[in-house]
Amino acid sequence: MERVIIAGSRGLIGTEITKYLKSYNITYDVIELDLQLGHDLNDEGFVKDWFSKNKADYLINLFALNDHVNKDRDDVVQDLFNFTLESFKNYLDVNIVSLFSVCREFARNNKIGSIINFSGLYGLVSPQPAMFPTNKKHVGYCVSKAGVVLLTRYLATHLAPNIRVNCLVPGGVLHKQPEDFLKEYGSRVPMGRMMNVSELNGIIKYLCSEDSSYVTGSVFNIDGGWTTI
Repeated sequence: MERVIIAGSRGLIGTEITKYLKSYNITYDVIELDLQLGHDLNDEGFVKDWFSKNKADYLINLFALNDHVNKDRDDVVQDLFNFTLESFKNYLDVNIVSLFSVCREFARNNKIGSIINFSGLYGLVSPQPAMFPTNKKHVGYCVSKAGVVLLTRYLATHLAPNIRVNCLVPGGVLHKQPEDFLKEYGSRVPMGRMMNVSELNGIIKYLCSEDSSYVTGSVFNIDGGWTTI
């Protein structure tokens, strides 16, 4: 049985992937790592101690700071000229610094293995202003998610051949967004809709197997074609 650590196991995508991999109860032993379980991945001391005690074959990094679209989003006007520098730093601290810490401690404590990082659509292309008429997507989120791509490539290069590192770039995931946002999003993507969270399961299964034994440093866009136009 292969062990999989899911960092960020209680979020929207993490919950789905945790449930999916646990369904293969003969194949995978899933270890959950999440703030809701009392695991503070921003604490380097905790990260070092935890990974020294928890060896695994695979690490899936889903934890991140994000500013989700929901019905309350436009209650506060937020744009390029009033994002605070503190909020910008918070995105970098969680989405890049803590991610690097987690990846490094996994690599330090496992002689072989595979890491799957998650970037995001707006780590590759800028959010379109019309999609966020009042409360703009936070620049810190976008810059940090762009950094995940390069961090993945750096780690893939320096940890090869024993540890493979790849990156998934999902498009928007359907989850209680307002109808007007769903309509606007659908009109801008070739597939005409947002992604269902279960549509990431297949590629996770591929990367958590020997079927991907020669795959490292790759960035997989799973965005319904958004970045093709």
